[in-house]
Amino acid sequence: MSGGEVAGILVAVFWAILVSFLALVLARLAGTLKATTKMVAEVSDQAVPLLADASATVRSAHTQLARVDAIAADVQEVTANASALSSTVSSAFGGPLVKVAAFGYGVRRAIGKKSAEAPAAGAKRTVVVGRTLPGARRGGRRNRRSKD
Repeated sequence: MSGGEVAGILVAVFWAILVSFLALVLARLAGTLKATTKMVAEVSDQAVPLLADASATVRSAHTQLARVDAIAADVQEVTANASALSSTVSSAFGGPLVKVAAFGYGVRRAIGKKSAEAPAAGAKRTVVVGRTLPGARRGGRRNRRSKD
């Protein structure tokens, strides 16, 4: 065999190995594409019902939010009405009740002064000639503490 024939055989063997390798790679790639196609089909089959459930859930949440909005509006109206009623009751009864309370306080104080001015039946008053009473203390408790 000559050198050209050996080189031609080597080139042919190289091409045969290369083609075999490429065929193997293409076969595995085809298997991977089949598996990917199958997986995408399964995900699509499962995703459609999930999307339908999610859509139903969103619709239900929207309905509930509309109800909550209506309830909040009603509560706001009730609060405004209660505030108005409170103001009305306060203005209608507050002034007269304060006047009645002040009158009662004045009557109790007047009765208390009258009974304090009248001496008790058996009480004696003693006056010592030449003795003076101590002067009234100036300031309240707060001032006494500050003097220390």
